[in-house]
Amino acid sequence: QVQLVESGGGLVQAGGSLRLSCAASGRTYTTGWFRLAPGKEREFVASISWGYGSSNYVDSVKGRFTISRDNAKNTVYLQMNSLKPEDTALYYCAAARRALAVTLLSSPSSYDYWGQGTQVTVSS
Repeated sequence: QVQLVESGGGLVQAGGSLRLSCAASGRTYTTGWFRLAPGKEREFVASISWGYGSSNYVDSVKGRFTISRDNAKNTVYLQMNSLKPEDTALYYCAAARRALAVTLLSSPSSYDYWGQGTQVTVSS
């Protein structure tokens, strides 16, 4: 069983930046970030593969967020720039035991491990 621990959330003003980290206790393959805002469904934010580091993003964060990983440290990062109030949510890290096909990246059920979440609040 792999444990995922997120960190880096906090309160920031609109236009600011935060970097989230997701540290895994073991090796994982495709890793993704999801977010859950009050009154909304869980939303896929970004994902990254283990090997080539191929990344995918939801349209609303393209050009503002960057996902990266350090395989030596079993850690995935989400750099969030130009934050908006609508980015306010509980951000979860999720990881799969295998490489995921592109069609499965945004589906929460594709992932095997989940972290506890880290709160991101963006004030206007």
